[in-house]
Amino acid sequence: MAVKLLYLIIIITCCNLLGIGNLVYSQNPVDNNNDNDNDDDDDNDRTAFEAAFQGKCGHNSPCEQLCYELHDGMYECDCKDGFVLHKNGYSCGVLNTTLNSSMNDSHNDVIDKVIEERDNKEVLYMPEASFTIHASSPAVDNNSNNNNNYYYNRKKIKKNKETNEIPDLPINKLHINSNIKMNVEKNISITTSSPSSPTTITEPPCNLNCGPIGNCYIEQLHENDDDDQDDQENITNSIDNTSEQKRRSLFKHRCQCPLGKSGTYCQNDVKIKSPRFTGFGWLAFSPLKAAYKHVQLNIDFRPEAWDGIILLTGERDDLQGDFMAVILHHGFIEFRFDCGSGVGIVRSTETVKLNEWNSLNVFRHRWDAWIQLNSDKRVQGRSKGLFSRITFQEPLFVGGPGNTSGLERLPVKIGFKGCIRHFEANEHHYRFFLTPQGDTVAGFDVDECTADRCSKVPCSHGGKCLTTGGDTAVCLCPLGYTGDLCETRVDLQVPSFNGSSYLRYPGLGDTSLSWLEFSVTIKPLALDGVLLYNGHHSDNSTGDFIALYLLSGHVTFTFDLGSGPATLRSKYPVKLGEWLEVRVSRTGRLASLEVENEPAQEILAPGAFTQLSLPLNLYLGGAPSIDIFTKKIKTTASFVGCIQTIVLNHREIGILAEALGGVNVGNCGHACEARPCGDAECRPFRERFTCRCNPTFPHPCPAKSTDDDNNNNHYYFDEYLLNPSTSEITKYEKSVPSFVGIDSYLHYSDADTMKRIISYRVDINMRFRTSSSHGLLLWSGRQSDKQQSKDENDDYLSVGLNNGYLTLAYNLGSGEAILEYNFTKLNDDLWHRVRAVRNEQWASLVVDSGTGVSASSPGQLRELNTDTGLYIGGAPDIVQTTDGKYKRGIVGCISDLVLDSDFSVVLSSPEQATNTHSCIP
Repeated sequence: MAVKLLYLIIIITCCNLLGIGNLVYSQNPVDNNNDNDNDDDDDNDRTAFEAAFQGKCGHNSPCEQLCYELHDGMYECDCKDGFVLHKNGYSCGVLNTTLNSSMNDSHNDVIDKVIEERDNKEVLYMPEASFTIHASSPAVDNNSNNNNNYYYNRKKIKKNKETNEIPDLPINKLHINSNIKMNVEKNISITTSSPSSPTTITEPPCNLNCGPIGNCYIEQLHENDDDDQDDQENITNSIDNTSEQKRRSLFKHRCQCPLGKSGTYCQNDVKIKSPRFTGFGWLAFSPLKAAYKHVQLNIDFRPEAWDGIILLTGERDDLQGDFMAVILHHGFIEFRFDCGSGVGIVRSTETVKLNEWNSLNVFRHRWDAWIQLNSDKRVQGRSKGLFSRITFQEPLFVGGPGNTSGLERLPVKIGFKGCIRHFEANEHHYRFFLTPQGDTVAGFDVDECTADRCSKVPCSHGGKCLTTGGDTAVCLCPLGYTGDLCETRVDLQVPSFNGSSYLRYPGLGDTSLSWLEFSVTIKPLALDGVLLYNGHHSDNSTGDFIALYLLSGHVTFTFDLGSGPATLRSKYPVKLGEWLEVRVSRTGRLASLEVENEPAQEILAPGAFTQLSLPLNLYLGGAPSIDIFTKKIKTTASFVGCIQTIVLNHREIGILAEALGGVNVGNCGHACEARPCGDAECRPFRERFTCRCNPTFPHPCPAKSTDDDNNNNHYYFDEYLLNPSTSEITKYEKSVPSFVGIDSYLHYSDADTMKRIISYRVDINMRFRTSSSHGLLLWSGRQSDKQQSKDENDDYLSVGLNNGYLTLAYNLGSGEAILEYNFTKLNDDLWHRVRAVRNEQWASLVVDSGTGVSASSPGQLRELNTDTGLYIGGAPDIVQTTDGKYKRGIVGCISDLVLDSDFSVVLSSPEQATNTHSCIP
């Protein structure tokens, strides 16, 4: 160090004798890392000098080639390309790339710096890119008195003092993930060839398959995040909103795609005209040229958050040395720049306008700068120190920090969230297309901005603008409005769907764990489209779901209980423009699909799971985003056509009245639009209609009816469909038996049925309705002679009604167990679903997915042994058969009976049917 100071004094003295003026030196370490090593190592730091002279540029200046005037009456010298500046501050020497390490320290420092700058080529890290780096021989500081330390990757490597050798440097393989998360600069996994264990930084599991070019990312949402209402819809409205479901709903899985790709799985090609940044993405342009002294920027941007990096570039990728940045910090614009001797900060006096377009002008000349945000006044500032030039060697990153590290020098680390529609630097208008069509070298996690297009489409009445590709946009109108701008109010009667429509309802939750039945009446106008969908997970990569959709004209039902999907498909394609009814039934793993008069199709779901849990919203006719649908269904197109009615678990849904929301739903074009029933309710029945009268109205209703068939005019009176001219019931549920109470029953004794009754375990799922307060629903017991009394411990199993309450009773031979479901009476002539399960001695009883009751039989016996077969709805000589436990069967209907979760008892084909009829709806 003493030699350096002596050398400096000699140069200054010579300059003064020549009349050049005062020479001022600034001493800057090349490596500005805060090294905590001991003081003995400090002398090894390589040092670069910059010189400034008092006076002005001109014939009298000593500058051999170039001269730049500084502030406060000073100037500095520089050299042209192919030359390097000598440490005297004014001489230029020819660049010689063949110099060796034996040269003097002064010239070696300059040459090393130039060679390092010229070899430092532009590197952009793409997702999942791999680089293999072979370490070259470390540089030696010949000026140091202590040669035991070497530098490798900015870290010191100690020389072996005994052998005087440098240790072998490993070959490193870096896997660089462009997924830059909030408050985290990078996720980097490093694997070395040394015997030590690999060092990895792992991400939370993300299940989306983003292909070889995309990156799966788990984004944390906030409960008050209203940025994307559709995302909220995907994760809300659970019937059973447990804490685990709430926790899962705070995270969203999505694919981060490189520039030029988009879509849920990065499967689509896209050209970005006006980029929208997510806060985790960026665009990269070539380093700025001829901008070391003068920079002028113009940016039109639309921020969606108060913080973020809008622009960043500089000399090094670790942000040491010169740099320039435009950032959003707490809503204020900050222009930060460092010419090598300290950071200058220029801050706007006003905050940006959130979710609105803002204009920013930035001007920098050497160390002076000003910014102007929108029409506010200019704000000026200046960088620190004497140096006035910025070296730009790194890519110009817009929208985020790119692969830049060292972000501690900035007050924010996350990227910009919002749109940029215009970017200009030094009168060059940047195009956001990839080269060669545009100026962008690379980019990541960038979408097309739609704000500009939607600004030209002022949707009314709460309508939401949606871009449709190209430069167009349409309004998604809320329920009750229609028109190009949602300007027309509409009285919805029969909803129609146009391919961008949907209705949203609360999900089924846990109301359909073991069984589910629904039917829809539709008139399709396109061969593909989702009719009904309800899922379990917001990312839809796993979990339960049900989906009813059209695929190439065939009605298709797919469901998954958690162990794999099962799919049913109608035998024939539908006829477009005609009404049809679709019926779906599922009990446990068994599901059936019936379309109009086609034979029912049945299938068993794979695996062992039998329950269905659907906490998310149920969608009809489509969804706000295809991301809602699972990849396990074959189409994500929205339905085009009309949906007239939907009956869910035997309850007709108010298709419009019960909807939580919906968009672009219009009227189908039906007679009910003319209000033919007056104050009564118009009930569409395919092309015709019926009127459901208020109980205070006399019968028939004071209303008109459709006149396409005068002999077939129908009205609804309460729950029954009548012909007003004959008062006869004209519609029946086919294959549903009804029972009259006395000597009225169905009997089964086949092996397939009885092996599910005579067992250690039985699972009964039954749907019925009755007006009887007492009556037998199901019986299996032991035969006995009328002349002999029954043994009180004869095996039997029964399900019936006692004073309106459902009762399950059984005896396995060592004592009787009776369970009574006394929460509600069931003799209300409404449909109810009951599930009775016996597992050895223990049994449980549940009605309509309500609270269950359970009991256990006494004694040691665990198996049911009966020989009468299975009686449904009643039994012959019922008092004798049931040993006085029941005196009659039910008066009502039984529409469904499933045993063991997957065996459907065919009620239309019993071994014996006595005194049964077709059920009235």
